[in-house]
Amino acid sequence: MCQFCGRSCSRLASILHDGREQGGQFGMMSMYYQAFQNHMDLTAPWRAGASSALKFLNLAPQGMSHQVVGRLSAALELISRSTLTYDRPAYGIDSVMVGNREVAVREEIAYATPFGSLLHFRKDDVGEQPRMLLVAPMSGHFATLLRGTVKTLLQDHDVYITDWHNPRDIPRSEGRFGLDDYTEHLIDFLGQLGPRPHMVAICQPSVSALAAAAIMCEGNHPSRPATLTLMAGPIDTRIQPTRVNEFAKSRPIEWFERNLINYVPMQCRGALRKVYPGFVQLTAFVSMNLERHIKQHLDLANHIAKGEKEKAATIKTFYDEYFAVMDLPAEFYIETVRDVFQEHLLPQGKLMHRGRPVNTRAVSRMGLMTVEGEKDDICSIGQTLAAQDLCTGVRAYRRVHHMQAGVGHYGVFSGKRWNNEIYPLLRDFVHVNS
Repeated sequence: MCQFCGRSCSRLASILHDGREQGGQFGMMSMYYQAFQNHMDLTAPWRAGASSALKFLNLAPQGMSHQVVGRLSAALELISRSTLTYDRPAYGIDSVMVGNREVAVREEIAYATPFGSLLHFRKDDVGEQPRMLLVAPMSGHFATLLRGTVKTLLQDHDVYITDWHNPRDIPRSEGRFGLDDYTEHLIDFLGQLGPRPHMVAICQPSVSALAAAAIMCEGNHPSRPATLTLMAGPIDTRIQPTRVNEFAKSRPIEWFERNLINYVPMQCRGALRKVYPGFVQLTAFVSMNLERHIKQHLDLANHIAKGEKEKAATIKTFYDEYFAVMDLPAEFYIETVRDVFQEHLLPQGKLMHRGRPVNTRAVSRMGLMTVEGEKDDICSIGQTLAAQDLCTGVRAYRRVHHMQAGVGHYGVFSGKRWNNEIYPLLRDFVHVNS
């Protein structure tokens, strides 16, 4: 019996035995998440000690060298921060400007399943505004990455967001979560918003958002969206493939299953659920700009050593969010890679939902807006625009396409260009179609 998981080891042995009998393979690769978690647990006292020592440095005697204190503080700060968190950060949106006045904002869970919550940013003393579902990607970070997007949308809309839960905290008994389940969640969430809601999908979920709209239109669902806005989404990745698209097609789907899928560690509520671990995704993100991240941490150490608190706080705030990682359900990840990036089922009219074909021609009596970034190296120009060709039932006067000059992937939905150039177009589009 191992000291880190107690009697749970017998459960693990049973699962592994069952897997072998069913022809599954449980090699060392499938257990590296457990090894990583064990390492994090074993080194936790060192980080806690560094954090405690950092607090005592604030009480250092006046005669002590500021240079020594600064350098020691920098070293302890970096040690205490050498970890990841699997808890969702706070949105931190307490108020927003509506017109010329500041309005309080509070979070309410309007609806929830084991895999996600429909989070409502309720505003007090505001008249009726268009109800909007912001569909956050399930891509290794939490929906809080869109807090800036949310804050902008809140000025003129009644905003809800898909607040996805971390699979490592969801028991295996709750079942699987695949691409069909994601789409089903969007349909259910829209149903909670009432008639004629508006849906805005950011990046990855654009395929599921379009599928949900098609299903709801074909079934004449009372909560089918009044508008659908797709922002930097991979509707058809055959168009000007990016490095990300090429990588997805460079290996068979079995390679992704064998090398990237792992079991949630025994210490977690979702023990032995199959996931694409968040820390593996983060490693890939960091490796793409490794020199930049190293420089940022060196800058952080220098700012702390020199007592430049505001500059240090800016870097710490960014990495607090960046190092908050979320696992992906294995089924969802594998089906997304296969159906969206390898087989391109939606643009070929072959995508199925619960065994029935998704008919994009059924999308009608609603507005369709697509937004792309000129310098997007994740979802290139034309991949999102493809939705306009698929949705033949949408009237010409209800279509809008915007290609934003000078922005990359994240600039489509965050930053100055989003606030000053893209958002006004989206706001007017929603208003006209409400």
